Amino acid sequence: MRLSELRIENLRVVSESTLVLPAGWSVFVGPNGAGKTSLLEAVFLLSHGRSFRSASRDTLSRVGGRGFSVFGRIERADGISHRLGLARNNNRLEARVDGADVTLGALVQACAVVCFEPGSHELINGAADGRRRYLDWGVFHVEHEFLDDWRRYQRALRQRNVLLREGAADQELDPWEAEMAASGERLSRYRADYVEQLRPILQEILGTFLGELGEPVLVFEPGWSGPQALSAALRDGRSRDRDRGHTGRGPHRADWSVGFARAPRREHLSRGQEKLCALAFVLAQARLHAVRCGEWPILCFDDLASELDRAHLAVVLEVARNSGAQVLMTGTEVPAALAGAGCDATVFHVEHGCVTP
Repeated sequence: MRLSELRIENLRVVSESTLVLPAGWSVFVGPNGAGKTSLLEAVFLLSHGRSFRSASRDTLSRVGGRGFSVFGRIERADGISHRLGLARNNNRLEARVDGADVTLGALVQACAVVCFEPGSHELINGAADGRRRYLDWGVFHVEHEFLDDWRRYQRALRQRNVLLREGAADQELDPWEAEMAASGERLSRYRADYVEQLRPILQEILGTFLGELGEPVLVFEPGWSGPQALSAALRDGRSRDRDRGHTGRGPHRADWSVGFARAPRREHLSRGQEKLCALAFVLAQARLHAVRCGEWPILCFDDLASELDRAHLAVVLEVARNSGAQVLMTGTEVPAALAGAGCDATVFHVEHGCVTP
């Protein structure tokens, strides 16, 4: 997959920019605060419908502006191209594919981007919702029924929570719990299957990055205990859930964890090891996407040279070069390791939100 054209208006410090991008490597260089990360953020928005930063969509618009827009032209490996657009106007998010208004899900389905950036370590040590999003993005691109099941589960979950707060009787909870159990069990199977397919790829990459920690162990937690059926878990939790006013068990509580023979818990990892671990997950997800979908996603690396030591940077560059994927990188300068890795890159200069080749 390749992004051949990118057009941005009023996104953070970028007032207006149009870029024609090569199929290979693009490096965006410039001082801190120049707008380099905003370029990767724009690409990520087309693939995820949200920023990789934790702030809300309301903060994406340029100061003084009422919204933003991002346009991209995607060229797929099978020769099919799509024109993608995402805009925020009057607090409303609008998505388009080939000129037609579509749901956010349809936009995300058309574009695949993975990104490693300075905050990526939160995938390892942050809140569980980020780890669920990681799984769900990977599942979404290969399981066509996933989004429908996810929506059905979320709707039933909202209804059950309302009834819990209203003190509804058991018979009023029954139909919503039945819907949660049916769709939720399928969601959990999708996620568990994805983890199983991810595991060997992840173990290989982690062995290269963090081999000194010993054998890695990836554990998926579905959100309720052991072999118990979700329907039974919901029934058993009614009294406690009524007291709390929300549902405490189910796929909305799912999580995963990674440990090592010499560092069994995430708390045992240093910040540098957390970053390497997160990077391994990003690269493993990209490789699994290529296996299952027939093409690599676009790889984005924000300030990679300052996040990694020289040896690990060389390994990542080699993995990216061997993949044949389109790569977008940022930095205060062109990493010297690029030449050593045999990566021929087109360089763009970024300053005050303006981009020039």
